[in-house]
Amino acid sequence: SVPFLIRLFPSVLTKFVYLNFLAFPFFVDFRRPELLVNNTVSLYLTTEPGVTVGIWHTVPGSRGAEAQGKDQRWYEEALADAHPVIIYLHGNGGTR
Repeated sequence: SVPFLIRLFPSVLTKFVYLNFLAFPFFVDFRRPELLVNNTVSLYLTTEPGVTVGIWHTVPGSRGAEAQGKDQRWYEEALADAHPVIIYLHGNGGTR
């Protein structure tokens, strides 16, 4: 019966293969990364009209003391300084 159900509902297969409906760790608000990871803020970038990408910006530990108590504007300005930026693409889990 499983192949028959997958044939009728192909979206079910993608849910079970990628498990993108699960958010791990459970019961955590991923919109507030500062509760999970030190020196981190959630930002949103508009890549093209109608497309917004959510990102977490984490400054390195060496700048941790400088980042304490700073607002989102400071993190945005930190992206434009001379320090290198590492982009980590986490996959398709639907969470950061």
